[in-house]
Amino acid sequence: MTVSLVGAGPGDPELLTMKAARLLAEADIVVHDALVGDGVMALIPDHVERIDVGKRVGRPVPQEMICTLLVELGQQDLRVVRLKGGDPFVFGRGGEEALALREAGVGYEVVPGITSSIAAPAAAGVPVTHRGVSAAFTVVTGHRRPGEPDIDWRSLARVGGTIVILMGVTHRGAIAAELIAGGLDADTPVAAIRSATTDSEEVVRCELADLGGIDIDAPATIVVGAVAAFDLRDIPALSATAG
Repeated sequence: MTVSLVGAGPGDPELLTMKAARLLAEADIVVHDALVGDGVMALIPDHVERIDVGKRVGRPVPQEMICTLLVELGQQDLRVVRLKGGDPFVFGRGGEEALALREAGVGYEVVPGITSSIAAPAAAGVPVTHRGVSAAFTVVTGHRRPGEPDIDWRSLARVGGTIVILMGVTHRGAIAAELIAGGLDADTPVAAIRSATTDSEEVVRCELADLGGIDIDAPATIVVGAVAAFDLRDIPALSATAG
């Protein structure tokens, strides 16, 4: 048996890959994060054991413990799915889990998922790239663990293009100040998207100088750049009329 490191996508179960859905249906046990959407969790059969290792405020789950758990489960005759919000390798620590499994000699596979860094902007009608407006985008985390080097936001401001910030709600005011100090205009458009692709989706738009004062709860994806002024959300098709 192998451990499947599966990306659950941004929340909408219809955005789950066909392979991910099949692995959930065939699983013996699912080890899941807190950010996996309810619709995706509903696809797991009732008889399948679920282990919640989601990291929440006041309830941190050490990554080392998760890695140890996956190794132990992977050494048994079980079909194990490690279900992670978004994509396993985009700030999902899937790389750490893959290394732990490899070092223990446990077989594994990686099933990509749609990362919120592109899904959340798209859900809000924001193209992260757009001809003549933004030729590139940078994805960066706004959360650093103690001992990790700080993000050089001022240098990032000079890169150009779109900046997509994950896990940055708590420090959004300080991040905005550093980006402005690095050269971004205070009136640069910003879109913050919470619970993207779900019924609880919320989109807040502002200028960069006002980012620290907007009312939005974590987790949210923050998009900074000219494209954040776009709102290309779906509109109903025009119904055909009889001639």
